[in-house]
Amino acid sequence: MGGIQNQSQNPVYEKLMHCVRAVRERTDFVPRVAIVLGSGLGDYAAGIRVEAEIPYGEIEGFPVSTVPGHAGRFIFGYIGQVPVVCMKGRVHYYEGYDISDVVLPIRLMKLLGAEILFLTNAAGGVNTSFHAGDLMMIRDHISVFAPNPLIGPNIDELGVRFPDMSAIYDHELQNVIRSTAKEHDIFLQEGVYAQLTGPSYESPAEIRMLRMLGCDAVGMSTVVESIAANHCGLRVCGISCISNLAAGMSAAPLNHKEVQEAADAAAPKFKKLVTEAVKQFG
Repeated sequence: MGGIQNQSQNPVYEKLMHCVRAVRERTDFVPRVAIVLGSGLGDYAAGIRVEAEIPYGEIEGFPVSTVPGHAGRFIFGYIGQVPVVCMKGRVHYYEGYDISDVVLPIRLMKLLGAEILFLTNAAGGVNTSFHAGDLMMIRDHISVFAPNPLIGPNIDELGVRFPDMSAIYDHELQNVIRSTAKEHDIFLQEGVYAQLTGPSYESPAEIRMLRMLGCDAVGMSTVVESIAANHCGLRVCGISCISNLAAGMSAAPLNHKEVQEAADAAAPKFKKLVTEAVKQFG
């Protein structure tokens, strides 16, 4: 009984439940699949049969993205016959939010009914065989310097204190993505994604370190979201759009505008892959 009483006083959980109630005042839509759209990929939401839209700024206490290319709204609707909730823009740790706020949207979508989380991002290619515009299915991840979102009192309503991370990225969902890519003749890389904190891009020495650790792509999101999703029982899959080669791999300096442009150029095959895979998830 004492544990339940303490839990009800957990400010992270109270804030989460406040956001759930705020969304439910606007819509009773129950999604099956939750989708997070990364940099330059926000236009994907235009292909959803929309039932409701809620700007993040209209959910009291909800973290609002400050990054160009992240529109900042929930889209509720259907891809084919599959009910989805789509995050058009995410928040990042480097924006100054507590890590609990960074993963709040993931937990919120779970409590709204989602069973599957499909993460996407724009990433730098670390693997020397990757090229800008490639899509990479995430098989595993490594967190570098980003704080674990489960630090602090455990929220027992969401998951266990020490969750297993042996298979964060669901093998069955990976098989669906592989077969979907093959069926639609979409070239698909696979690999390990590393999250660093940002907002600065990595140094050439850090990229060499990541390559030695076995990383194939690097970015500033996704890993902490995957950890929180796995903790609360969501089945997780993810795709990175390789928007540029990482620092030290080309003579060109890195900038966010080029990341968005590369993601935009890859958008048609990304949209096709996500759409057809999500239909299979249903």
